[in-house]
Amino acid sequence: MKLHELKNVKGAIHRKKRVGCGEGGGHGKTSGRGGKGQTARSGSSIRPGFEGGQMPLYRKLPHRGFNNYNFRVENAVVNVSDLATLDASVSEVTISVLIDAGLVRGGSSIVKVLGNGEITRAIKVTASKFSDSAKAKIEAAGGQAIIAA
Repeated sequence: MKLHELKNVKGAIHRKKRVGCGEGGGHGKTSGRGGKGQTARSGSSIRPGFEGGQMPLYRKLPHRGFNNYNFRVENAVVNVSDLATLDASVSEVTISVLIDAGLVRGGSSIVKVLGNGEITRAIKVTASKFSDSAKAKIEAAGGQAIIAA
């Protein structure tokens, strides 16, 4: 399939709304803009949070405190069921193997293995963190759960 062969799905393209073309079309007279005033004018827009001159809520509330956004630690998550879908030829699973398989994004440095699903074959898994259930399932299948330094 090439870009010039792509077609829109039926119902994706809508007819342009024709405003100001008579009352019969349903968008006549004021063209869906209501009565008079600032919002009826062309080119006008009221910025978000504007309350007609009243002191806006975002200025009334105190802006203090700590935000953890810059200091957060994001874990890439892999389930035991995802490990079971890897090739049978893979016996050792590392972060690079997970990236190549598409289970984890490239920039991920911390990978946590969770225990959702089942695994039947013995795999040696090296990751940053393991949940207790994931570690138990991997070891019950005869594999090893090694925490990467």
